[in-house]
Amino acid sequence: MLGLAVVVATFVFVLPRIANYGDVWRVVRELSWEQLAVLVGVTVLNLATFPPQWMAALPGLRFRQAFVVTQASTASTYVAPGGAAVGIALSFAMLRRWGFRSRDVGLAVAINGIWNQLCALAFPVVALALLTLAGGEDALLQTAALIGLGIFLFLAGCFAVALGSARLARRVGDLAGRTASGMLRLLRRDSVAWNGEAFVRFRARAIGLLRRRWHVITLGTLAGQLTVFLVLLVSLRVLDVPAHEVSATEAFAAWSLVRLLASVPITPGGIGVVELGLTSALVGFGGSNAGVVAAVLVYRFLTVVPTLALGLLAAATWRHHNPGRLEAERAPAAPSLGPPGA
Repeated sequence: MLGLAVVVATFVFVLPRIANYGDVWRVVRELSWEQLAVLVGVTVLNLATFPPQWMAALPGLRFRQAFVVTQASTASTYVAPGGAAVGIALSFAMLRRWGFRSRDVGLAVAINGIWNQLCALAFPVVALALLTLAGGEDALLQTAALIGLGIFLFLAGCFAVALGSARLARRVGDLAGRTASGMLRLLRRDSVAWNGEAFVRFRARAIGLLRRRWHVITLGTLAGQLTVFLVLLVSLRVLDVPAHEVSATEAFAAWSLVRLLASVPITPGGIGVVELGLTSALVGFGGSNAGVVAAVLVYRFLTVVPTLALGLLAAATWRHHNPGRLEAERAPAAPSLGPPGA
């Protein structure tokens, strides 16, 4: 109910007060064919930059299969309750049915999730630094950046310590196993079959993967996320919000702040939250009301609707994209520092 209330309030009450939808439509209607082509081009670029991160984290995964997985899992977060958890579960199920081993898929899901979260936390910090160098300031961004920096350092530190100590990984795994088993017993379910040794094996595989591919995974993550911002920036420029009203630095600051706030699963895909947050921030930086609302709505259309359509198509046809003989089966195994296991 809260999510529905947010969506209704945003599109029915708040945005029309910022800019009349008739004025917004007139701005959109004046787009030339050249401007439309630029918007289509940047949207295609954005869609094409999501698979490489998965291809780097899961050796043997091809571009077509990675594209299907990313579109289907992202689309599921827009239509199913549960947010990112639904997308992760769908990705895992699809990759397992294609023949990838559970441990390899689990590692890829974990590494990609951690890298994406670290980027989401780091972007506001980078935006604040850029905004400060440009002579601007924003109290909300400063608060979010400081919070994000604290969480970023904590998560990065925990991840580094866990990778650096097999003993700590075993202790954390044992504690997590006992906790999960206790919760399952309350539900009259069987205890989990894993313990600290599973975490030690996971640590060994993570070290092996990151030693070989950390830079490719990082570049893939940055490309996939920053091309989303590029769609927003291009939308602003072609819809009459020039740089002297909202600079690229200010647009990045607004985008990174709202992206972090929208990670709280209030509505599917942040619908309503993102539109309201971006519009308020960009107008606050000096953008014209009608131009900003038009740009934000076009940006959201280009980053949600194509993925939703392609994702639903991918979900309906994913069984036909089986990679067959997986390159992962022929690739040398990552060095293991613990006892063998599945």
